[in-house]
Amino acid sequence: MRLPNSPIYERHFARQIYGVFGFVLFAFAGIFLFFDLINELNRIGQSHYRVVYAAARIALLAPMRFYELMPIAALISAIYVFAVIASNAEYVIWRVSGLSARRAYWTLTKIGLPLAVMIFFTGEAVVPYAARLSERMGLEALNVSISSKFLSGIWVRDTLDNDGADRLPVRRFINVGELMPDMTIHNVRIYEFDARFRLIDIRFAQHGQFIAPHDWRLTDVRTTRLTRHPTRPERGLRMPLYSAQQSMMPEYQMHSQLTPDILAVLMVAPDQMSILNLLAYIHHLKKNRQDAQRYRIALWRKIFYPSSIWVMLALALPFAYLHTRSGGVGIKVLGGLMLGISFQLLSTLFSHIGALSMWPAPLTAALPALFYLALGFGLLRWVERHG
Repeated sequence: MRLPNSPIYERHFARQIYGVFGFVLFAFAGIFLFFDLINELNRIGQSHYRVVYAAARIALLAPMRFYELMPIAALISAIYVFAVIASNAEYVIWRVSGLSARRAYWTLTKIGLPLAVMIFFTGEAVVPYAARLSERMGLEALNVSISSKFLSGIWVRDTLDNDGADRLPVRRFINVGELMPDMTIHNVRIYEFDARFRLIDIRFAQHGQFIAPHDWRLTDVRTTRLTRHPTRPERGLRMPLYSAQQSMMPEYQMHSQLTPDILAVLMVAPDQMSILNLLAYIHHLKKNRQDAQRYRIALWRKIFYPSSIWVMLALALPFAYLHTRSGGVGIKVLGGLMLGISFQLLSTLFSHIGALSMWPAPLTAALPALFYLALGFGLLRWVERHG
């Protein structure tokens, strides 16, 4: 007996897995979105928040739920298909026909490719935009600012190799009192230092608006310029003397590397950012000598996350070798669900441990996937020998 033509049996696998995958994904996403809706109902009646805002925010949360649940849905759908095939002894016939474990996994690899592309596209093109729009909509409806959860406002460091006007190095510490959902800023304090970190300017602005690509238009600006005078040892003065000069300006244009995309990081979690936004923010933190470990781990998790589809399919393949006496379809699906949940929990745990222990970000992001991939291949080898 010879194995059927490769495209035919691969299409047979793919048709069943994709069908169950779609059902499982929408079923699980519906459950999570229902609980999200219940949580949103608690906000109805606050300020301008209405039912229509809650429904819109749930719709915008849907891509994130799909993104989170795709690997688990792939695992459950593959386990279900293999469990049904095993219960009908169909997979035994294919094995007798010459279907090896290696060829079966290669088939699953090709089946998983569109799912991996779907995950990558959703995580890069849909989730960041939807998450930011959802948060912005909620903040505007509740009439609160992004910075309202920070008692002292938002502190950011701004470093330029040369200023746009004076062509001199600039080091600033900026305190944003209020960051609004439309990315305008209010009650802004700017502390500017020279190359030796000596305070030279203090600016206070009532409002600020970003002017692409690298400028902020500040209005109602009050500037205090500090001038350092040389010491006079003959008079017994060892400490430097400073004089302060105040000025008022209706408008001031500030050249800065700080952009709304950097400030928008406060609206969404690192896992909801795109790879490009994560790279830009990591560059900003590194340039300002700030810790970027959390965002580096989030970046590598985003890079490795589509590959979790193939990890889940590797975990599902051993279930094809288990006969009906090894347990019913429901038990196998439940086991697959527990495996998928444990994978997600372990990934989150490693992210926190890696951030605290300063593990290399690529290793922190890849270890859970490598562990479960090795587990899947180990189980496959065991059931192939004892099946």
